[in-house]
Amino acid sequence: MSNTTLILLGAGSSSRFETDVKKQWLYTGETPLWLQVAEHFERSARFEKIIIVSTRDEIRFMQHFASYTFVEGGDTRQASLKHALAEVTSTHVLVSDIARCCVPATMIQRIMEAKEAASCIVPVLPVTDTLYHDNAPIDREKVQIIQTPQLSVTEMLKKALDTETLFTDDSSAMASLGEKIHFVAGSPDAHKLTTVADLQKLPCLKEPSAKTLTGFGLDIHPFEAGREMFLCGVKIDVDYGFKAHSDGDVGIHALIDALLGAAGMGDIGELYPDTEECYAGANSKKLLADTVSRIRSYGYEIGNIDLSILAQAPKILPYKEAMRQTLASLLGIRKNFVNIKATTAEELGFVGRKEGVTVHAVANLTYLNWKKI
Repeated sequence: MSNTTLILLGAGSSSRFETDVKKQWLYTGETPLWLQVAEHFERSARFEKIIIVSTRDEIRFMQHFASYTFVEGGDTRQASLKHALAEVTSTHVLVSDIARCCVPATMIQRIMEAKEAASCIVPVLPVTDTLYHDNAPIDREKVQIIQTPQLSVTEMLKKALDTETLFTDDSSAMASLGEKIHFVAGSPDAHKLTTVADLQKLPCLKEPSAKTLTGFGLDIHPFEAGREMFLCGVKIDVDYGFKAHSDGDVGIHALIDALLGAAGMGDIGELYPDTEECYAGANSKKLLADTVSRIRSYGYEIGNIDLSILAQAPKILPYKEAMRQTLASLLGIRKNFVNIKATTAEELGFVGRKEGVTVHAVANLTYLNWKKI
């Protein structure tokens, strides 16, 4: 058993990436970036534990992919690291950023093999350009570019971070205690993914799979007198609505489940539980917009949707075009990719007795082709 824990940090907002998708959710083949990085480290060295640091919502989804230890991050890199270190009991800890996604195995091995050389092992690159500081040239032979991952003695790193001072990396924190830092050769391939332009500098990233992912959704709501009816985002001109915790838009609810099903993200009750007061009377169009935002941030694109509305009443035909336009706008796709079918129940069952409506929905997703960004 190794006496080293791996911490991979990925709780940032990806604000400098300037796209809808978070960079840790770019897909290479059928694997999200964060998982590719974790599996690469796992193949390259032995670890007592692997900790992934991310946001609460992302962790909920990440747990569908792998059984690592997941820790919710903080407001800063340092806060996130301190949260993760609370879970570490091993002698050493190797810390890297998920955005440092193409670290060569040989570089990881160099760092691990040097663990007894100092309290902190740091990969570095030489500076090849001329440097100026305060309008004067400086000796570039005395300057190095610091990379991650960095290996530290766990207890010393915990002590170094027990301060209000913010450090840009682990070695800076360790140096503040006067601890010895040992440098090993880094690699130009271990370039950090910060902006879209960086994608061209990362040789380990392969283009995403062209697979289509399909999800199915189903929802049922009974009628209730004295409520407004909304169906597929459109107000229906009747004197009754749906009995529900939210506005009861059965069409949108089925569609949300279909989208979540295609992405493998659970169901509408997990994201928007009817036990929470904040969703009482909720506008389902807002729930759909939030779902679409989540799906895109996790690296998916919406292809097309198909809804079947089973209703003896009300009549759907007069509203179908408005429904298509509304849903297309919310989904960010052309309305020809939104199909709505309506049928009666031939007076059979609760739908036939005009007691409620059932909607079946199918949605198709593809992985965002980031090579075309």
